[in-house]
Amino acid sequence: MKIVVFAGGVGTRLWPLSRKSSPKQFEKIVGDKSTLQLAVERLTPTFSYEDIYVSTGYQYKDAVLGQLPQIKKEHFIFEPTIRDVGPAVGLAMAIVAKRDPSSPIGIVWSDHFVKKERRFREVLTFAKKLIEEKGKNTIVFIGQRARFANQNLGWIEFGKEAEQVRGTKIFHFKKLIYRPSLEQAEKFLESGSFAWNPGYFVTTPSYLLSRYEKFAPQIYKGLIQIQDAYGTDKYEDVLNRVYPTLEKISFDDAILHNIDPKDAFVIAADLSWSDVGAWEALKEALEVHTQENVVKGKTMVSDSSDNLVFNYTDQLVVGIDLEEMLVINTDDVLLVCSKKSVPKIKKIVESFAGTPHEHLT
Repeated sequence: MKIVVFAGGVGTRLWPLSRKSSPKQFEKIVGDKSTLQLAVERLTPTFSYEDIYVSTGYQYKDAVLGQLPQIKKEHFIFEPTIRDVGPAVGLAMAIVAKRDPSSPIGIVWSDHFVKKERRFREVLTFAKKLIEEKGKNTIVFIGQRARFANQNLGWIEFGKEAEQVRGTKIFHFKKLIYRPSLEQAEKFLESGSFAWNPGYFVTTPSYLLSRYEKFAPQIYKGLIQIQDAYGTDKYEDVLNRVYPTLEKISFDDAILHNIDPKDAFVIAADLSWSDVGAWEALKEALEVHTQENVVKGKTMVSDSSDNLVFNYTDQLVVGIDLEEMLVINTDDVLLVCSKKSVPKIKKIVESFAGTPHEHLT
């Protein structure tokens, strides 16, 4: 099975560590490796480096090549410009389909944290087998069993059990819900028929391309032009000319919200998955219990609880009597805010446009 790791986001909610010039997936947020490196490594040894592709923006070419020397250079897919995830997934499918259109392919993301790595690989393998069993026009969503009523994530609703594979239940798919209200999320959690949606799925390139042809024909037309040129000396010219013209649209809006539920299944498992796209989510992913302090670097935290204090400088950071705070110290920015104020970080960063602080974004 082929697997594409997507690594193209900017990650404003993890500012000031994550910047346009060096997004979160390339930074050492968890341990001594970037989340991109961790995302690739957790796929092995079940999946070979020979079968892994990486999709990102061309502006990050040097970063990804430097961090992932084990991946074949021809398996890096570089978008010449940002056109959102809809075109990005389509580009990857068009390229992989040129070689192997009907074999299972997995889609994963580079800015997540998965503690149960063996279980994660097992679930991907079960999804692969289900695609082989049901046929190439199938998609299998992989959900994380909800731990709490999270209103900042997408959710997957699933129906009756379809079958079991070695004790793992596979359900019929119903629909996707993006960022519900807190009241809705609490009902989802109570019902037991919903899972968090990490954005992971297994399908075939031919199936996804057929969905582009049906639901996003303008994008599909461009993808086929790029696919025809792939592997020839015209590829770069065609890619740079055609890709920037593709509609800027999310993958969910372009494709996933339009798929027929009868084509889809859900595996809802406990992967100990977390979206570390925001500081408070990273705190939740790394903590053992909610009241503990999560720290990194030269720090000293006293008489404090439920804080995240990350220091990326040689200067000592001291915190006293802190409660539910985020303290992020980099060489040029010190961020101090409440965990509840994380949504405001993006607005602050956006406000830097056209000011002397714009270079800090």
